[in-house]
Amino acid sequence: SKKMNFIVIFADDLGYGDLSSFGHPTIKTPNLDRMVSEGQKWTQFYAGASVCTPSRAALLTGRLPVRSGMTSKRHRVLFPNSKNGLPEEEITIAEQLKKSNYVSACIGKWHLGHKKQYLPLQNGFDYYFGIPYSNDMDIPENVVKENGGYWKMLNNPNNNLIENFQVPLFLNNKILERPANQNNLTLRYTEETIKFIKKNKDKPFFIYLAHNLPHIPLFASKKALGKSKRGLYGDVVEEIDDGIGRIIKTLKEEGLDKNTIVVFTSD
Repeated sequence: SKKMNFIVIFADDLGYGDLSSFGHPTIKTPNLDRMVSEGQKWTQFYAGASVCTPSRAALLTGRLPVRSGMTSKRHRVLFPNSKNGLPEEEITIAEQLKKSNYVSACIGKWHLGHKKQYLPLQNGFDYYFGIPYSNDMDIPENVVKENGGYWKMLNNPNNNLIENFQVPLFLNNKILERPANQNNLTLRYTEETIKFIKKNKDKPFFIYLAHNLPHIPLFASKKALGKSKRGLYGDVVEEIDDGIGRIIKTLKEEGLDKNTIVVFTSD
């Protein structure tokens, strides 16, 4: 008789073969592998788009992103200078579930409009902790020039300094931190998810956990650095996997694992 809870975990730019359960020889993802063995492994599954804004619009509305205006031939994604965002008339999963008295959280990368009227709280979510667009945006012009251009800068790991990316971290409708400390964002997203589960364990809930990694630039916490044989990229993926393990452990400890559907995918 208890309503199901839903957790949708959405990675950014993770490759099809970047998990050990999908054949990667050196990146170890034991928690996702366990989800595969105990649950389902989907090998015929498509994201709504291969880039950020339209893939998120498709996931949250269930509609082709071209129908909501969240992609076009001219602009594939929204930028910090974009004027618009997800149209008000679009119905998100959070808005639909609210009709059934669900509480919802968006934790992580939004990328459906950074102005207040387009943020998660105005689209059915009760809580938001995350960045409004990609973690490689808001680079000061002088930093780009000093490093020989955008791509040259991003391809040099030595430029992975949080001050080089002035991306804001939001708490609900207000900026909590700028620039966001990307070194520990994956860790903080996990902790925010766990807190939300514990706080709302007696209510039906929906959590949309959208990691902004492994989209470049790559960052990992001190605890995760140097752990993977695949270098920094592997460290990033393995830290995401570790967080998923902690989330599932929390569900079991709170007696919620039998009535919570957890889905992991990527764009």
